[in-house]
Amino acid sequence: MQTNGARQALLPEIARTAAFRLALGFVAAFAASILLLFLFIYWQTAVVETRRIDGVLLHDAAAAAATSPAELELMLGPRLSQDLHRLTFAALFDADGHPLAGNLANIPPDLPRDGRPHRTRLRVDNGNGGQDEAVRAVIRTLPSGETFVIARSVGDLQQLRRTVQRALGLSVIPATLLALAAGIFLSLRALRRVKDVHETMARILSGDLHERLPIRGTGDDFDRLSDGVNRMLDEIGRLLDQLKGIGNDIAHDLRTPLTRVRARLERARDAGFETVGAAADASRREALQDAIDRAIVGLDQTLGIITALLRIGEIEARRRRSGFAAVDLAGIAREIEELYRPIAEEQEIRFEVAIEAVAPVFADRDLLLEAIANLVGNAIKFTPAGGTVRLALLAGPEGPRVRVSDTGPGIALAERGEVFKRFYRADKSRHIEGSGLGLSLVAAIVDLHGFTLTLGDAYPGCVFELLCQPPPPP
Repeated sequence: MQTNGARQALLPEIARTAAFRLALGFVAAFAASILLLFLFIYWQTAVVETRRIDGVLLHDAAAAAATSPAELELMLGPRLSQDLHRLTFAALFDADGHPLAGNLANIPPDLPRDGRPHRTRLRVDNGNGGQDEAVRAVIRTLPSGETFVIARSVGDLQQLRRTVQRALGLSVIPATLLALAAGIFLSLRALRRVKDVHETMARILSGDLHERLPIRGTGDDFDRLSDGVNRMLDEIGRLLDQLKGIGNDIAHDLRTPLTRVRARLERARDAGFETVGAAADASRREALQDAIDRAIVGLDQTLGIITALLRIGEIEARRRRSGFAAVDLAGIAREIEELYRPIAEEQEIRFEVAIEAVAPVFADRDLLLEAIANLVGNAIKFTPAGGTVRLALLAGPEGPRVRVSDTGPGIALAERGEVFKRFYRADKSRHIEGSGLGLSLVAAIVDLHGFTLTLGDAYPGCVFELLCQPPPPP
């Protein structure tokens, strides 16, 4: 009973599969094709046979017209006696319609007297009484005034139609059953793979994010779909891992400035004023003012971190695509040179700019300016006095390139995959003021545009190269 119930539950599920519906469509198309093929074969065969019969009838009618009535009477008897299957009917009638010779009793009343073949029915005597016979017949009026009628049975065509119908039934039914069996087999295979996918997805939904959809290596649609979903799960896992650390990173990075602000405010409160107004001690007033200024700086640093996080989130949410237009990279490079050259000179850093003529790119100008400015500012921040920072705009076969290099301490090979993460700071740079969000913001802007950003060695220092051209579609 359970087995029967399982089968009853399985059959509707099979019927709902795309493979089974596709198999039904193929069955219908196959059956229609066979039907049309048999109809075409029958039609062509019937046309050829009808033309052959008509040709014979016209030849015999023409020969009769060239023969005298007396000779025709003598010829009809022996000829008709040789027709053992009684397929040919012929008769000679006088001018009044009385039969002179042949095996027809009268002239068919509905047969046109135009000397051309026509389909009609004759009443013939087969020895067991009269019966109607479907024939092709020709009436020819002889020069002497007699009428010659010749006809041939088309029963063979009817037999051919029955044969075609029988062959059609014998071929379509087995082929349909075979196609249905193939459809059920393919549906069962598809159901097994879908079941594996559902079980894997259930484990993923239950919290096992390391599970992946099975791939058999056949390269079929299921494998391509599973591969796409697995890559999506890899990206989701990466983002979740990154998201798990964001809370701790935010708490860690905000705790230090907020703790400093609190301590300074407490010291200022404890110091207080011994007197009010003009009688207040000038040194304590100055210390209080300094503590408030330092607290404001710490709060500004905290607000800057929060603002940068919100901006990265906004860019990653793709909310800035409406600002895309043709952008002149040379104008951005000159604007950055004007902005950062005084800062570099103040820190005794040589700032070199090289601009080649390049084609405009489709981008958000403000975001692209912010990304390149972050790279230049980052290079100036980590380059010691007497070093060099270079900004180059280069033309290449793949598109315009923006290259920012410095002669600073560089980035270790093991850390290059980490520097674009939020709040990450290399060991060499922990003594330098910053939040660790600059390169994360650059990575978000580059990803929004579909550009490519690479990091390499400048010997000494490091070099960032931005290819301002989306990669071709796969």
